[in-house]
Amino acid sequence: MGTSSGSNINQQPSSRMLPPRQQPRAGGLQTSLSLVSSDARLSPEEPRSNSDHIHESPTESASSRETWPTAEAIMAKKMENGKVENDFPEQSVIRRLSSADKISLRDIAREGVDIVCEKMNHLPDEFLEELKNNLRAILDGNGGSQQREDFFILQKLVQSRTDLTAKTLIRAHRVQLEILVAINTGILAFLHPNISLSQTSLIEVFVYKRCRNIACQNQIPADDCTCEICTKRNGFCNLCMCVVCNKFDFEVNTCRWVGCDLCSHWTHTDCAIRDGLISMGASVKSGAGPTEMLFRCRACNRTSELLGWVKDVFQHCAPAWEREALMRELDFVSRIFRGSEDPRGRKLYWKCEELKENIKNGVADSTAACRAILMFFQELEVDSPKSLENGEGGRLIAPQEACNRIAEVVQEAIRKMEMVADEKMRMYKKARMAVDACDRELQDKAREVQELKLERQKKKQQVEELEKIVRLKNAEADMFQLKANEAKREADRLQRIALAKSDKSEEEYASSYLKQRLSEAEAEKQYLFEKIKLQESSRVSQNSGGSVDPSQMLMYSKMHDLLYSGAPKTDCLPNERHPFRKNP
Repeated sequence: MGTSSGSNINQQPSSRMLPPRQQPRAGGLQTSLSLVSSDARLSPEEPRSNSDHIHESPTESASSRETWPTAEAIMAKKMENGKVENDFPEQSVIRRLSSADKISLRDIAREGVDIVCEKMNHLPDEFLEELKNNLRAILDGNGGSQQREDFFILQKLVQSRTDLTAKTLIRAHRVQLEILVAINTGILAFLHPNISLSQTSLIEVFVYKRCRNIACQNQIPADDCTCEICTKRNGFCNLCMCVVCNKFDFEVNTCRWVGCDLCSHWTHTDCAIRDGLISMGASVKSGAGPTEMLFRCRACNRTSELLGWVKDVFQHCAPAWEREALMRELDFVSRIFRGSEDPRGRKLYWKCEELKENIKNGVADSTAACRAILMFFQELEVDSPKSLENGEGGRLIAPQEACNRIAEVVQEAIRKMEMVADEKMRMYKKARMAVDACDRELQDKAREVQELKLERQKKKQQVEELEKIVRLKNAEADMFQLKANEAKREADRLQRIALAKSDKSEEEYASSYLKQRLSEAEAEKQYLFEKIKLQESSRVSQNSGGSVDPSQMLMYSKMHDLLYSGAPKTDCLPNERHPFRKNP
């Protein structure tokens, strides 16, 4: 029994998808996005004409309606857009559309391919995008019953047409083909702007020659399967779809899907339980004796045992599950073995219920619960020889067969114990490495703390040195201020001395100037005196010879009075500026 199911969402749409049982196990439970089939939107009263009667799965209610593309799909979209732009150039002028030029979704679903294509070639891209948006709103399912009725009408119109073949669709407009495929499949992803399939792929999806799962895209029937379901059910892909409900999702490494050991077809666990495909039956190995829980595949009508499958899933995938995933998987196992009459199946059912209750109450975490369920499976393997000793319900078996079975069980137990021992050793080494890493980290932190202490001490010394320098500079500033004050006082004193000396020099200059003027006046007086004497002598001589002019006598008398009356007045004051002396 395989350990995984669904499809790989990271797979390129153009590449071949591996069967679900071949998906990698080590990745744990992958619950990326889910994509329901188009049948999820159909009511039981109107089943799809291209498939058997569809059963609604309760687990599909949370599924997404879109597949988000990978980087390769986005590049393919850009390349395809380039081709479309070359085939249908954009309108350079946006004109107002008349009612005759417009086209509706019902026209696309009803009218001929060539007619619709001709109309679309003359419509602007904005109008075509609006058509796609209208269909997206209908497929979104948020508009109520009216939109669902509109979708059923469109789908009925498309599926009732006989002219929609691969030969006619090759002439269809790109947007027209996308809308027809979305209406026929009911999948919103075909209208997503970031997802682009080639025109050939879209046509093959429409005519049920390629899987409608965007992440699968395998040619169908997949692997050239010749079973009745793959050959007669239109659009069914045994690599990613449920045999019962015809839906697909991206759940892998989980108990949600049950696979057939013989034909590799897959079924939802809920669908299998609801349709009675999981029930008690005779042991697959012995064919007789005690019964156990079995899964009956609807495709090949053969059975597969479930206990070993559940054990295989948990041993390979449980260590990677988180709390919610582990709770979900335990719930699946509980529902599978709820009606089990096998002692081992009952024990497994009660163990799952106990672990679920412990996780809910916080008694055990996901790691402890995982260890507990794995240990429980080992205990079941050890207990299996006891049932052999009891003759498997009373039936006696040959001693050699019993020994062989016991040897197989012992070897399996030893292998499981070795696996557990290896896992424990790996966990111990991992823990030891973690402890060593913590020790190294503590040592590094201690060195960092010591370095920080040294750095702090160094900074403290630097601060103290700076404080000393500041104090020294403050003392120097005080000293220079004191010297500046003394210099100012000295300057004031020197200024006063200079002013006093200036006043003294002014006085000395005035005194010397007055003395000089006085000496000059004395010289002038002496000169005048000599001149008067000379004139008097001449006057006497003149008197002896004749009469004297009265006016001349008057002038001589004034000169005489002037000379003998004292020193003449100076024409320059002492404090006035002398014409021959510079100002101090």
